[in-house]
Amino acid sequence: MNISDIAKLAGVSPASVSRYLNNGYLSEEKKEKIKAVIEETGYKPSTQAQTLRTGKSKLIGVIIPKIDSSSISQVVLGISSVLSENGYQILLANTFNDERKELDYIQTFNENFVDGIINLGTVSTREHAKAFKNMTVPAVVLGQNVSYASCIYHDDYNASLDLTKHVLSKGHKNIAYIGVTDKDKAVGVLRKNGFIDATSAASGVKTYVASGDFTMDNGYHNTEKLLKAHPEIDAIVCATDTIALGVVQYLNKHGLDIPGKIAVAGFGNSSGGQILTHPLTTIKFFYKECGIEGAKMLLEKLQSPETPCKSLMLGYEINEGASV
Repeated sequence: MNISDIAKLAGVSPASVSRYLNNGYLSEEKKEKIKAVIEETGYKPSTQAQTLRTGKSKLIGVIIPKIDSSSISQVVLGISSVLSENGYQILLANTFNDERKELDYIQTFNENFVDGIINLGTVSTREHAKAFKNMTVPAVVLGQNVSYASCIYHDDYNASLDLTKHVLSKGHKNIAYIGVTDKDKAVGVLRKNGFIDATSAASGVKTYVASGDFTMDNGYHNTEKLLKAHPEIDAIVCATDTIALGVVQYLNKHGLDIPGKIAVAGFGNSSGGQILTHPLTTIKFFYKECGIEGAKMLLEKLQSPETPCKSLMLGYEINEGASV
């Protein structure tokens, strides 16, 4: 079946069918006739033909650092809810936290029939800046504050500052921090800096810092190393809830009471952290809203390419659990 076949069966012109498929103006009578024929025949328009005709694929490339993350799934949920309402589909690319794969996907999407790109950024390098400046399609970065593209990010520094102050307010004096690579400005640098500044301003507080990847293993093994070297540690703040779950796993295995012996805090307000015997004290970021606003920002650039780059910082809340 093609447009001409549908037009004959509906008793209308091929142009009318084309307008119907592209949401153009038609009388209600013609709409109903065309709709009835399409439903009866199961006709689906050729995506390739539409792309060639309009220059638009109605596809958006979404690049994520890992697929098994509750925070990222919330961002993607927000993105897809807005884009689907506006007739777009998403192509999801998982980088496994590999910055080279991220750059490869940026180039691949830019060269292959997507109308725009949303990148859930983990790192920001000169290569990233160059790649975005060479874009031929609109792009938005989520999770990192960058100057080379429109972006939406979280207030990571102040969130960490306030979370650490909250832990200090409970009387803890020997506090460890388990973070991630400094290549990640938001999670790796700003959250660590918030912790350092909060503890530096407190009197009589000793701090211990370790780092690793974005996994539970990071939390588990660094907790083991930290406690063997510094058994006086009475609280551990983690850059993510996933890392914090690894800390909890180690403490539970070795019979160390939470929070009586050691308090634990994280970032992300993950579901996993909330079903523990002692639910995590954690930072709640507005991940779904980040995805929603990011998709809206991209749609604005698709509709008005001359729209200047914008940046938007989202707030946070401390979700006080029983782990501190």
